[in-house]
Amino acid sequence: MACRFEVCYPERRCKDCARAALKALDLVDSLESQLSYFRPTSVIAEINRSAADGPVEVEPWLFGLLVLAKKLHAETSGAYDVASAPLWEAWGFARRKGKIPDDDQLADALAKVGAERIELDAAGRTVRFPAPGMKINLGGIGKGYALDECCRLLLDSGMEDFLLHGGRSSVLARGFLERGADAAARRCWEVGVADPRRAEKRLGIVRLVDRALGTTSIQFQSFRHRGRRYGHVIDPRTGRPAEGVLSTTVTTPTAALADALSTAFHVMGPAASLDYCRVHPEIGMVMVCAGRDGGKAEIVAGGVDDIELSPN
Repeated sequence: MACRFEVCYPERRCKDCARAALKALDLVDSLESQLSYFRPTSVIAEINRSAADGPVEVEPWLFGLLVLAKKLHAETSGAYDVASAPLWEAWGFARRKGKIPDDDQLADALAKVGAERIELDAAGRTVRFPAPGMKINLGGIGKGYALDECCRLLLDSGMEDFLLHGGRSSVLARGFLERGADAAARRCWEVGVADPRRAEKRLGIVRLVDRALGTTSIQFQSFRHRGRRYGHVIDPRTGRPAEGVLSTTVTTPTAALADALSTAFHVMGPAASLDYCRVHPEIGMVMVCAGRDGGKAEIVAGGVDDIELSPN
């Protein structure tokens, strides 16, 4: 999944947990082999090769993940789109070589996009594409799903307190870093959120207890063309890189949800994202928006009791 995964836990309270932690990391490798867009032997590659020719049967867990992806696609008015891979390719981000597609290339890619078009048959547990050239990429939700599955494994092993980390953008916490005799003595897991405007600074601290965090930022992948910066987060509704947002951090009950919504909110922008948080009070958000006409960047936050922003 192109990043480093880590399992953190308080050793003095969990001296025999190393074996479970290693099993969790092995699980990540297993999921990578099935979810990778790039591996020709993965389930995703098989779906992308064959689903336009007929239904492809998948495992229950993957079918459930695709159902969630379609649900989020509808809830975000298309801002999150697991079927936007043709756009990702057209802009060169699939090979980490950003480029500007011409109008014909962009129109061709847009014609193949749209998670609402994916046909999911619950009875047969199959996936089908209605047209050739459609492709899915679980890069915006797969890493979070892997953390959720690792969490389930660790909980089943008897672990109560741990932090799972996937790269610079996905975190899931369970329990506490420190447990005292009473609530006042407990110490939450604390995660720093980078400030996209100043690499050496923190935007703030997130205190997590049985929560997940996802961050989407144009810092992670972008390119410049004729003095203009293009980020890797594509708006699947327009076919062009999302503009106006520098980074989006989301806190949610699960890591898969955090990954997907951080991407969706980055595309939706502040107003629509705040509306979503109002309807879904379990979701928190901090967004850094580019200043107008080169002015000071704006920080927009909603539903974020577990986030403490640093002074600017």
